[in-house]
Amino acid sequence: MTDTDYKHLIKKGATGAPLLVTLHGTGGDENQFFTFASQLRPDATVLSPRGDVSEHGAARFFRRTGEGVYDMADLARGTQKLADFVRKTAETVGASEIFGFGFSNGANILANVLVEFPDLFDRAALLHPLIPFQPKPAQGLTGRRILVTAGERDPICPTPLTIALADYFTAQGATTQLAWHNGGHDIRENEIEAMRTLFA
Repeated sequence: MTDTDYKHLIKKGATGAPLLVTLHGTGGDENQFFTFASQLRPDATVLSPRGDVSEHGAARFFRRTGEGVYDMADLARGTQKLADFVRKTAETVGASEIFGFGFSNGANILANVLVEFPDLFDRAALLHPLIPFQPKPAQGLTGRRILVTAGERDPICPTPLTIALADYFTAQGATTQLAWHNGGHDIRENEIEAMRTLFA
């Protein structure tokens, strides 16, 4: 494995089908959503990388200095690396489109890829993201489909920041959906149904 690659799982899909990228949360790994992604979109090529940063043994996609405080230089590094890895894989498998979803830390890195490389993902689901900074304008998001999901009682992701992120994507021209449940930092059935619709 070179420093441009991740430890990962991949399942080749049908010719011309989308590439579906799954991004785990802190402490997860490449197995967390791998099987689930195939259930969401059986014909897709599924790519599940493992975050290359260890936080006390928990895998992440970029470093942080505290809860909700990001190492912005490492976020930039991780964002570039993930974008390069996804683009290279999509070209290798001949994917027609690129879809992605991430949970928690995986949602955060995916959100930043959408900002920095707005031409890369055609559809993306951000499950319980936390973006505690104002993203730069990204006009290339026009026409992209983005789902943001959140829990009304999520102690990690404050409601105003979730709404601000969804509003940001809408302002950039993306077709944005915001789906809530009444719980916390956990994935519920309504989120899964919204993802099924997004990736159908």
